[in-house]
Amino acid sequence: MKERMKNYPASLEIDYLGRSDRLSTLFRLFMAVPILIILALIVGPPDNQDMANAAKDISTIGFLFVPTLLMILFRKKYPKWWFDWNLSLTKFTVRVLSYILLLRDEYPSTDDEQAIYIEIKYPNSETDLNRWLPLIKWFLVIPHIIVLSLFFMIVFLCTIIAWFSIMFTENYPKGLFSLVVGFLRWSLRVATYAFLLTTDKYPPFGFEE
Repeated sequence: MKERMKNYPASLEIDYLGRSDRLSTLFRLFMAVPILIILALIVGPPDNQDMANAAKDISTIGFLFVPTLLMILFRKKYPKWWFDWNLSLTKFTVRVLSYILLLRDEYPSTDDEQAIYIEIKYPNSETDLNRWLPLIKWFLVIPHIIVLSLFFMIVFLCTIIAWFSIMFTENYPKGLFSLVVGFLRWSLRVATYAFLLTTDKYPPFGFEE
């Protein structure tokens, strides 16, 4: 795997697909149904009728959030297998989102990383984590959640434009691609801080690597 960890202990990069498949793009929502069913069986059904909470979907991926919080609070421990589970599930969810948002054409794998690179640093709970901070992290990221929720409307519009672009040119506009990937990267960092609880470093506002 390429070394992609930058200034924040969570990173996301997605390889740009030079030429997209028209047929796959045309029927993308129908083709995604089976993998969405699998994901829903793991994470539970969505609490909304739309995708306007894509950032929240990533943010709530820490199904071991409550036990992890309690372990950090009372034992100051973050069990490695809990971390591995949350990391693998986060990667799977981002692969599914990337497929639906037309960023990649290959069908989302349940285990292979494919062309989506996520790195989240496993914390030293004794030295890297404040045992009390997980109690208020969800509150501290409210500004991020508000901005990301509003920004999703732009992401939705970008996906529609990209769909037509692929239909006519077989290309996803590079600028729009970078913007959507940046949105997912920002969302991932918020999730890492507030819900996966792997870092106490406050996530930056922005899309940068």
